[in-house]
Amino acid sequence: MKEVNKNQIFIAACIALVVTAMTFAIRAGILTDLGVQFNLTNSELGWINAMAIGGFPIATILGGLLYNQLGARKLMIMAFVSHLVGLLMTIYAGGFVTLLISSLLIGFANGSVEAACNPMIADMYTNNRTAMLNKFHVWFPGGLAIGALISGLMSYLGLGWQAQIAIMFVPTLIYGFMFFKQKFPESQHIETNTGLNIKSLASPLFLFIVVCMTLSATSELGVQQWVEKILGSTGVNPMLVFAMITTIMALGRYFAGPLVHKLNPVGVLWMSAILTTIAVYSMSVVEGSALIYISAILFAVGVCYFWPTTIGFVSEYLPKTGALGMSLVGGAGMLATGIWQPVIGSWLDKGRAAALESGLTAEAAEVVAGRETLSYMVFFPLALVVLYGILFLIRKKFEHLRIQTVHE
Repeated sequence: MKEVNKNQIFIAACIALVVTAMTFAIRAGILTDLGVQFNLTNSELGWINAMAIGGFPIATILGGLLYNQLGARKLMIMAFVSHLVGLLMTIYAGGFVTLLISSLLIGFANGSVEAACNPMIADMYTNNRTAMLNKFHVWFPGGLAIGALISGLMSYLGLGWQAQIAIMFVPTLIYGFMFFKQKFPESQHIETNTGLNIKSLASPLFLFIVVCMTLSATSELGVQQWVEKILGSTGVNPMLVFAMITTIMALGRYFAGPLVHKLNPVGVLWMSAILTTIAVYSMSVVEGSALIYISAILFAVGVCYFWPTTIGFVSEYLPKTGALGMSLVGGAGMLATGIWQPVIGSWLDKGRAAALESGLTAEAAEVVAGRETLSYMVFFPLALVVLYGILFLIRKKFEHLRIQTVHE
């Protein structure tokens, strides 16, 4: 009988997450091209982003509810098929509506990857869940960096946005091949009673962390998805900033274990909120390329622990919610990000229009609009400073809920 190869399954999961990240990075890189080719406004581009992000929570909700019945393998088949169809539809898109549908499918594929892999990894590595979830989520910023560099290189070589979408078939086929030849592990260390999972969602602590996740995900992805539009006219290379941010995030997540062990997950999340607030505010006011790059570095350090540490928090402090709890928290974060995408686009449109009416040049108007948009977005991490600060101060009241883990 074939044995479970945890290492191979973990690597395949990481490659699947690379594909998820590349869909974000390359879409960010080709957003302007899509706007020009299909004559789309920033608000319409925001709706395309929203659909790509909106498919994610649909998949995580369904995947979380069905994980105990279907298992990780069948959820990954859903992810693989949705990635293939979504990428093909994007390449042959005829306009706004087709882009919406294809983006929804890709978002559904991305959510299926999270719904399958987060609980599977928490189950396989039950003694160091948050550390291993951070190592898994290395490959989201890692994939963003890969996607940003590929997008930049292909644009430099004069290759169109269709070719940039097509390149994602390579890692998609690789993770599909790796997963389908492996035997998947049985659930042994997470709660698999779906009724108990659903009942446990009513915990005030779970509802609190869901609210925090909506703010942290928007703080992270809201800036990253619009980096080209926000920073494109400031004198810095936006895709270089994007690649730099994501590379730093990957390194931070890879070495997260000792930090989580020292500060505990709540301390890490509070620290992240403080750094992110300072960084987003700095990007909204500083002038000059050097200071923008420094602010971007601080932003990367701030947001890098948000997503995986929040998932890890749920797996450790709310273990009775099982795969459903982890999936719903991730889905809530992506849903909130999707809801805010058109709003962010409209902020940029309104800021640019007002700046042009005041007599500024088109380039100067873009800078003003970007800074104004960031000044609005600083309130997301600022709220987290307060919420995670409260959670940190009262952490001893719920520490007894935490399952015993060892952070390597």
